[in-house]
Amino acid sequence: MSFGQGGPSWGPGDTGTPDWAALAEASAARARRKKWLMIGGGALATAAVAAIVATAVISTNKDDPDGSSGKNASQLPSATDLPSETAQPEPSFSSVAPLPPPDPKDYISDVKKDRAPVTVDAFFPGKKLTMGDRVYFKGATHHTTKCATTTQGALGAILTNNGCDQVIRATYSRSGVAVTIGLAVFETEARAKKAAQQASGGIASLSGSGVPTFCRAGSVCRRTANSYGRYAYFAISGFTNGKNVTKTDKNVYAVGDDLTDFTFRQIRRRGEAQASAAATAP
Repeated sequence: MSFGQGGPSWGPGDTGTPDWAALAEASAARARRKKWLMIGGGALATAAVAAIVATAVISTNKDDPDGSSGKNASQLPSATDLPSETAQPEPSFSSVAPLPPPDPKDYISDVKKDRAPVTVDAFFPGKKLTMGDRVYFKGATHHTTKCATTTQGALGAILTNNGCDQVIRATYSRSGVAVTIGLAVFETEARAKKAAQQASGGIASLSGSGVPTFCRAGSVCRRTANSYGRYAYFAISGFTNGKNVTKTDKNVYAVGDDLTDFTFRQIRRRGEAQASAAATAP
């Protein structure tokens, strides 16, 4: 049996009826082969893409020819760049504000705090004093608890009435001018200040140790009074030859100012030393 051009044909022995079961099985087999071909092709394509990506990643991680790292490598931290845990304790901070340092003046304003020894050498050490380019030679010194005996005029009663404990005197000289400093010690700052404000008369000059008698027998000399902390200090300045001092005698004023300035510094240094010791004490 035959059909027109392009139709199916069967060979000898054909019954003339198509084997529909065989045709169906062949069609199903062809469909299965096509499906597996598509799956296999997809797998191959996926593998190829993965290989390309891996190659690209490896390529970007390679060093540049000049030895520098690639762009992606410079953007990613290395293992050594990552923070690591440490066994050391973290720092801690106190919420309590530290105490202010001691005020040096507090230690020279009250006898309860001012515990350093009161001696001539503590305030007037050495054999001479240098102030800039000026050198003063130290003469006689004196230390007593009988404050009134170190004064002239009304100053003795003033010291006594304000509770003076002791007086240290030291004399310095230079180029025919001599100065005696009298350092009076009181229990409190208020008493020392009052004694300096009430000052009348003056400290008595102290001669000896190379310095002749000066500022006695009615000669005119320069007198000053001041205080700092529980200390009042008085100065008398004049010529060693007995000449009267006038306002034009600038050298006498300069010597007196140097010695009173030095005395003030010594008192202040005493307070600083005791304040420093208190700050570092356990």
